[in-house]
Amino acid sequence: MRRFNPNLAQKHPLPCAGEPPTDGHMSTDALAKRNVLVLVAAQAILGAQMPMIFTIAGLAGQSLAPNACWATLPISFTVIGSMLTATPISAFMQKFGRRAGFVVGALGGAIGASIGAYGLYTQSFLLFLLGAFFTGIYMSAQGFYRFAAADTASDSFRPKAISWVMAGGLLSAVLGPQLVKATAQAFVVPFLGTYLAVIALNLTGMFLFAGLSIPKPKPPVLGSPVGRTRAELIRTPAIAVAMICATVSYALMNLVMTSSPLAVVGCGFETADAADVVTAHVLAMYAPSFVTGHIIARIGVEKVIALGLTILAAAGAVAMAGVELENFFIALILLGIGWNFGFIGATTMLTTAQRPEERGRLQGLNDLIVFGGVTMASFSSGGLMNCAGGSVQQGWQMVNMAMLPFLVAAGGALIWLWLQPREMRS
Repeated sequence: MRRFNPNLAQKHPLPCAGEPPTDGHMSTDALAKRNVLVLVAAQAILGAQMPMIFTIAGLAGQSLAPNACWATLPISFTVIGSMLTATPISAFMQKFGRRAGFVVGALGGAIGASIGAYGLYTQSFLLFLLGAFFTGIYMSAQGFYRFAAADTASDSFRPKAISWVMAGGLLSAVLGPQLVKATAQAFVVPFLGTYLAVIALNLTGMFLFAGLSIPKPKPPVLGSPVGRTRAELIRTPAIAVAMICATVSYALMNLVMTSSPLAVVGCGFETADAADVVTAHVLAMYAPSFVTGHIIARIGVEKVIALGLTILAAAGAVAMAGVELENFFIALILLGIGWNFGFIGATTMLTTAQRPEERGRLQGLNDLIVFGGVTMASFSSGGLMNCAGGSVQQGWQMVNMAMLPFLVAAGGALIWLWLQPREMRS
């Protein structure tokens, strides 16, 4: 009979209840892969509401707003809601866990769609904006899916975990716009059926998180590491550049994508054509995710981010070359691919520069800054599209020209990081 060896027990302690095993990458990544499956399903089903809302919110806003320049204001309010709730949701997850935070996000999406539907029914632009703001709660929570994928992953699996979760958006790219086609004119009030479908997605999709198993962060004890302050984090080169590149990638994608349905319809095409363009765009956002993690592992995260910024510039060039339906498709596909490389690359850079005790603080700060930039892009999009030129074509040109200075700034920040000694980056 084997005797109990206390020395062996100290070397290989059993994991605490509710914690993932820590005896090697294989056991840890088995749990991580299970969590990734749940998050992929959530990205596909719950995430379908975002392409739905981004397809029709500007068109619905155009019919409700007293001024055409405010047409994209509902999308801006969604992004504002996401920006303002990013830090509170991050803190909530830090205290109560990822599962609770994601359920709160789905409830926010359901409430937002309910208020938006009532605003459409009563033809109230203010109520429609209020509903859009609550939708931002879901958008904010969805942004943490990628961080949740990394929570239980080993260093080698982390980029792939983030990429696979983002790849779940492929199904949302198909499901969301197809639901728009099926529901946009289902009632006398245009787009009312779409918002009712969003309510159903949130109320059913939240049950997916029952299968999520991510340990709650341990509360700090006296003498435990507290990590760097927010000011110290934002002065860290790798973190600062990751935030800049993530913000530019997401904001420019939002700037162009927000105006694209208005531009497509304004150039004489149908709402169904706008939905198809958005479908192609969202597919391009998420399809590369199957290989983005592998590419990062092979060539390095900085080169992937640089590639993303270059593709975003190419999207702007194609959009400015003409307003045929083919131009819209190609430009929005390139926009999605550029966003994928830039945003996933920046997210990977951020997660590798953080310490465990800084997770909640840094991720909330990051999404506050990212969605702050996206908010400004959303506000600018409608004004540039509808009020910066004498025609739809001129407005579309202005939207795409606005990308250039921000791409130059992000590229400059990346070059600056390359010039830093590696030991000084994080």
